[in-house]
Amino acid sequence: MGRGRLAAPARQGAPGCEWVLEWLNAESSQTDGQGRPLLYGKAAAVAVAGNEDGAHEVSADIFQALNDVGVSIAPGTVMYWAGQTQQGTDCQDFDERPEAVADTTRTLAVDTVHLAKLLKEQPCPAG
Repeated sequence: MGRGRLAAPARQGAPGCEWVLEWLNAESSQTDGQGRPLLYGKAAAVAVAGNEDGAHEVSADIFQALNDVGVSIAPGTVMYWAGQTQQGTDCQDFDERPEAVADTTRTLAVDTVHLAKLLKEQPCPAG
C-alpha cells in the first residue's frame, strides 16, 4: 500500500470526519498475513480547516481511529487555521500564506515523511 490522501469537510454541528471514521473502520476488517490491519505501520498527519475547538475535536477523533487501525502518528502532525488572535481573518483571505502556516505545514510534512521512512526501514513487529 503506497501513499494516500484523504480529505473531508468538517462543519459546526455536522461531524465532517464521520465518513473518515467509517472508512477507517471498514479498513480495519482487511488484514495482512499476520492478522494486522492493512494500515498497520503506516504514518499519517491531519490538516483541519475550522475553529480551534472543532479542529481539536476532529483531529482527536481521527487520530484515535488511525491508532485503532495501527497507523503511527509523528509529533506535531496536526495543523489547523484558527485565525490570528482576535483578527477574524480567514486563511484564504491572505494574498500570501502566513509564515506561521507555512512553518507548520513544513513541520507536519517533514515529521510525517521522517516517520514513514523509519517505519519502512524498520517496521513495527507483529504483536
